[in-house]
Amino acid sequence: MANKLIISIIIFFIYSTAQAAEKITVVLDWFANPDHAPLFVAEQKGFFKEAGLDVTLIGPADPADPPKWVAAGKADIAITYEPQLIEQVEQGLPLIRIATLIDKPLECTAVLKNSEIHTINDLKNKRVGYSSGGVTEVGFKTMLEKNGLHLQEVQMTNVHYDLTQALLSKRVDAVTGIMRTFETIQLELAGSPARVFLPEKNGVPTYSELVLVANKNKLNDDRLPKFVAALQKGVDYLQKHPDEGWKLFVKSHPELNDTLNQRAWFATLPYFAKKPAEFNRQEWQTFALFMQQNGLIKKARSVNDYAIKISVHDKMA
Repeated sequence: MANKLIISIIIFFIYSTAQAAEKITVVLDWFANPDHAPLFVAEQKGFFKEAGLDVTLIGPADPADPPKWVAAGKADIAITYEPQLIEQVEQGLPLIRIATLIDKPLECTAVLKNSEIHTINDLKNKRVGYSSGGVTEVGFKTMLEKNGLHLQEVQMTNVHYDLTQALLSKRVDAVTGIMRTFETIQLELAGSPARVFLPEKNGVPTYSELVLVANKNKLNDDRLPKFVAALQKGVDYLQKHPDEGWKLFVKSHPELNDTLNQRAWFATLPYFAKKPAEFNRQEWQTFALFMQQNGLIKKARSVNDYAIKISVHDKMA
């Protein structure tokens, strides 16, 4: 009788463990970096495991791929950007935001602090480097117009993904689309600190830099609220223990254990959404209308087409 009881307990434990470890694939927007801190903290601290999830975090070769994989059913969750998501929804991809990682813009326009450019007005007739068009170009155009300039009054130069070096080598006088929590630190470490101009302070509506999306045809998947609940734990831990969070991150990514990534880690902390499940409906509507007004989409849709709030109550295993 005792042996049967022990065997039953073992079988129950194995079955429960198997049931708890539901696999879920999350595709990052790029290679692992401090922007993804809450995810890696949740992974290292076992919050995903506590939620009954076996999470695989994948870095893509092309940042445009992750949402497409989710739309095609090749991945469960992907990280993308609010402006790109709004465009993808218009294109007919069955995607919807289920959580927010970074709820503020990170892109900015920058010049070297030792240059003669002190205001946006000083950019007139200057060379401005950029990597991509779309919302970055529209945002920069808006910043110029807010300060009485027009895009035709600056010399736009495509430097591809070489923004930092283009500025350091003086190939351009300014760069737009640079990340305020990373490349500006690179410039400082190179001995050439930057002066930055923020889009949200110069006419561009605020938006979420990084959001997590799922396939809108699979929102009844019980893994999603579990995932968001575990992510919330990662955010909470990170805010209370940033130093310990950094140690956990570099333990799993020792190749990133350097001054640049450590500085970026702490610089990014204020930008993480405190409540990943929440989102500001008015901000999303305003930004969609901004995209419509600037020809990036034909028509702004209802916010319900772009984002939802998933209830995470009682979803932890």
